[in-house]
Amino acid sequence: MSEMQTAADMLQEIGWGVSVFGSARIKPESPYYALAEAIGTRLAKAGLPVIAGGGPGIMEAANKGAFNAGGHSIGLNIKLPHETKNNVFQTHSLSFEYFYSRKATFFMHSAAYIALPGGFGTLDELFEVLTLIQTGKVPAAPVILMGVDYWGGLIDWIKATLSTQHLIGPNDIALMTLTDDVDVAMQQIETFLADRADELGYAAIIPE
Repeated sequence: MSEMQTAADMLQEIGWGVSVFGSARIKPESPYYALAEAIGTRLAKAGLPVIAGGGPGIMEAANKGAFNAGGHSIGLNIKLPHETKNNVFQTHSLSFEYFYSRKATFFMHSAAYIALPGGFGTLDELFEVLTLIQTGKVPAAPVILMGVDYWGGLIDWIKATLSTQHLIGPNDIALMTLTDDVDVAMQQIETFLADRADELGYAAIIPE
């Protein structure tokens, strides 16, 4: 609880941000690293804080893009066997001992979510936020999957299996947008924020 309270206090001062999820194992030479850096840059230039996991790979790229563009670059840091140090591109750093409080922090102050390619951790974060939005435990928000080649098979499976067997609702697929285009992602986020600015305000939301 103390970790979550510390995070809530910091994020309250900064304002609503955009969480970026993705693998720590992605190398700087990967096109997905470049894509994450580009979206971090665009978010910062739009005045939107970037919230990432603080580690290497996609997290580093998103933080780097925001940091170098002069924006708020927030790192939610936790030490793991393959993430032995935090990336240096953070204007605001939070340290976590527990996965639960770290993950909740992503959800309690994000106005949009972007998922780039990643493994079990990224899938966990993606499906958690979809579940929270689906069940109304956090406000509706854009969920953007960047990496059409990577995510396309998953979306096809969700449509062919979950949707056809009525294991998700008829409108649940629409919770996600699949694109490789930074302009498309930014347009969706900015349009959503313009429509919901008064409703969102700046109060942190801690998921139930």
